[in-house]
Amino acid sequence: MAFLLGIDIGTSGTKVLAIDETGKVAASATEEYPLLTPRPLWAEQRAEDWWQATCRGVARVLQTVPADQIAGIGLSGQMHGLVMLDAAGEVLRPAILWCDQRTQAQCDFITQTVGPETLVVETCNPVLTGFTAPKIIWARDNEPQVYERARMHLLPKDYIRFRLTGEFATEVSDASGTSLLNVPKRAWSGTVLSKLQIPLEHLPRVYESYEVSGQISELGAQATGLKAGTPVVGGGGDQAAGAVGNGIVQSGIISVTTGTSGVVFAFADTPTVDPALRVHTFCHAVPGKWHVMGVMLSAGGSLRWFRDALSTHEKRVAELSGADAYDLIAREAATVEAGSEGLLFLPYLTGERTPHPDPQARGAFVGLTVRHNKAHMARAVLEGVAFGLRDSLEILKSMDISIGNVRASGGGARSEVWRQIQADVFNFPLSTINADEGPALGVALLAGVGAGLYRSVEEACSAVIKVMSSTPVVQENAAIYEKYYDVYRALYPALRPSFSTIGALAT
Repeated sequence: MAFLLGIDIGTSGTKVLAIDETGKVAASATEEYPLLTPRPLWAEQRAEDWWQATCRGVARVLQTVPADQIAGIGLSGQMHGLVMLDAAGEVLRPAILWCDQRTQAQCDFITQTVGPETLVVETCNPVLTGFTAPKIIWARDNEPQVYERARMHLLPKDYIRFRLTGEFATEVSDASGTSLLNVPKRAWSGTVLSKLQIPLEHLPRVYESYEVSGQISELGAQATGLKAGTPVVGGGGDQAAGAVGNGIVQSGIISVTTGTSGVVFAFADTPTVDPALRVHTFCHAVPGKWHVMGVMLSAGGSLRWFRDALSTHEKRVAELSGADAYDLIAREAATVEAGSEGLLFLPYLTGERTPHPDPQARGAFVGLTVRHNKAHMARAVLEGVAFGLRDSLEILKSMDISIGNVRASGGGARSEVWRQIQADVFNFPLSTINADEGPALGVALLAGVGAGLYRSVEEACSAVIKVMSSTPVVQENAAIYEKYYDVYRALYPALRPSFSTIGALAT
C-alpha cells in the first residue's frame, strides 16, 4: 500500500501526517516550539526549531509507516515568514513571522516606490506588515550587515524543503503572500523586484502546488529516516493547503478556519479583487485557480492568550485530570447567555488585517461591569472572534461571491460551543467534514496528485473528503448577535485614535 506524507510548519508546532490512498490517517505526530517576542509587536522563530521538530515528527510517524512505502511528500506552513540564508545555506537571523508588525514604514516605502495601482495590478493586494517583502526591506534598512550576506529569501515551509531536498523552491499559493509575485501570471513580478532592487536570483523557483519540486536528498534521508529519492511536491501555504484539506476546490463552498489566526476562504475561477482591498486575492493550490480570503490575526490566538493569562486554574485542572483546558473554558462560556450580558471583546491582540489593516490595533474588553466574571469574559472572547470572522464573510457577500456551504475547520471547529456561536453570529449553518487534519492533509493530497495516485486535486478531494455533520443556527441567538455585531463594528473606528496613541507610548 502507498502512503502520502504531509508536513505542516505551523506557528505553534510542526505536524507530520501520513495517510493511505483513501485518506485514512495512518499516523500523526506534532512537535511544538516557542514563539519569540523580543520587542513589542515583534514575532520571530528559529528556523532550526522547525527543522528539529520536523525530524522528530517524521521519526515518530515512521515508527508506523515504512519509509519505502511513502509515494510522495507535501509541505505546508505558516505564510509570509522570512528566512534569510547566506551563500552557504546558513540561516542569518531568526525568521520574522506573519504576525510580526514592525514593518509599517517599509510597507509605506514599497507602496510609494512601486505605486499602489501597480501593486494591485501585479500582486492583487496592498502590501501589509505581515507580508514578506517589507520584512526584506526592513532587514536592508535595519540590519544591513545581515542583508548584505543574504543570498536566498525563503518562506518557512520552503526552508524545510531546502533541508529535505537541497532545492530552493516555492509554489504559487505561498508566494502570493510575499508582495513579490505577479498573482494573475503566477510568476515572480519583474516589475516589483526591479523597483525594490531585490535580485531575482535571491528568490526560489516557483512551482504549481502539485508539481514535484525535488526529491529527498541523502542528507535529508539521514536526518529524518525518509527514503532518498522520495518526491516532494510544491505544497501550499497553510490556508490554501487547508482549503484543499477541506475540499474548497469549487465555487460556492466557503471555509472558516479558526487556528492561531482566523481565515475565511473562498474559491475563485479568476483573480477577483475587492475594490476596497480589504481581503486578499492569492493563487490557489488548484492549478489555474485563485482564492479570496479574509484574515484576522488573533482568532484561536485570542483564546490561547485567555488560557495562558487568565485561566491558570483551568490549566491546572486539565493537567491533573487529563482534560483539555480549552474544553474547560468552553464549558464555562456555555453557562453564559448569548451576548455575554453586554461584554464585548476586540480580538486585535497582534494588530489586525481584515478588515482593518492596522498593526497598532489592540485587544480590548468593552462593557465590563461588576456582574461580569471569568465565564462572561471567556464567552466574550469566543464571540469577539466570531464577529471578526463575520467581517470577512460580509466582504465576500459584497463581492457577490457565492456562499452555498460554510465548512468549519481548525482547532475552533472541534469545540461544539464555539461552532454554535459562529453559526449564530454568521446566521449560517456550519458543516464539518470527515477529516480534521487541516493543511497537512491538503498537502498530502497534493503529493498524491504529484505522485500520480490521483489525476487532479479535485479528484483527490472527491475521493477523500465527505460532509459529516451540520450545526444549525439558533435563530433567537442570531437575532441577539445581529444587534451586538452592529456595536462591535463601531468599536474599532471609535478606539482607533487611542490605539495609535497607546502604540506610541509603548514603543
